[in-house]
Amino acid sequence: MNSPLVSNLSIEQACRGDGLRIAVGPFTISIKTSIPSVIEGISLLYHHYATADANAFSDYHISLDRASGVRKWLRPQVNFNFDGHKPFKPLPLSQALPNFEWGLNWCIANHAHQYLIIHAAVVEKSGFAAILPAPPGSGKSTLCAALVNRGWRLFTDELAMISLESGCLVPIPRPVNLKNDSIEIIQAFAPSAVFSEKIFDTNKGTVSLMKAPDESVLRGKEEAKAAWVIFPRYKAGVDTAIVAKSKAQSCMALAQNAFNFNVLGSKGFKTLSALVDASECFDFSYSQLDEAIDTFDQLAASL
Repeated sequence: MNSPLVSNLSIEQACRGDGLRIAVGPFTISIKTSIPSVIEGISLLYHHYATADANAFSDYHISLDRASGVRKWLRPQVNFNFDGHKPFKPLPLSQALPNFEWGLNWCIANHAHQYLIIHAAVVEKSGFAAILPAPPGSGKSTLCAALVNRGWRLFTDELAMISLESGCLVPIPRPVNLKNDSIEIIQAFAPSAVFSEKIFDTNKGTVSLMKAPDESVLRGKEEAKAAWVIFPRYKAGVDTAIVAKSKAQSCMALAQNAFNFNVLGSKGFKTLSALVDASECFDFSYSQLDEAIDTFDQLAASL
């Protein structure tokens, strides 16, 4: 039923028509827009995802359009629409592509309650996953981007999804959202990686989206058990250090980073407790990406 995208022209026609339906992890997303920057971004970053026909069921129906009235001409803005509603205030039109990514994060985090969802990156190697929860500015996305360009599989940059049924991590490989200095750092570290244009003056600063590796997308249905919960912290000039963290502290920190822990109640608590019990937990500080990757590779080799 699903098929690869065949051309940028077909992507544009679908976006401008009944909506482009793409398979992203366990979800089918319908995207409808006539905004050129969004169509170009989707063509660049999502052309290797499988598609479904126009009559297929979609978990999330998303459209982006230009604000009407005076905003159509004076400081143009973009509206994010989800199932016919506008959950956010309009953003500058120049931010339409990251608005799609941020809005999709919101849709999943607020509606996919068959999963415990934590604000964290997840990477996998040799069948075992590392969860990287961290607040903004911690270097989480930079570390995630570096790891997936050195042999680790991308599960997610933002939304760690744990199945309430199996306790496994469910991949949702999408572009990695890099900000400010991290953009140039990863471009230099991984020159073959594909990036969107830089988008300036967002509420996160300057952002650019790094395309998810092809293999990560192709393996987007392969779940994994968690082996590590690692709280990263980038700080210029520090030595690479990984220090054991108590499971109690780790569980509390993960709960604080969860989007729907309170919604899930006892199911969320049981799922989170089982995840932490099965994982080694660490605080991790770094300033050199090569050293950070060596540390992660050593963890993977030790299993």
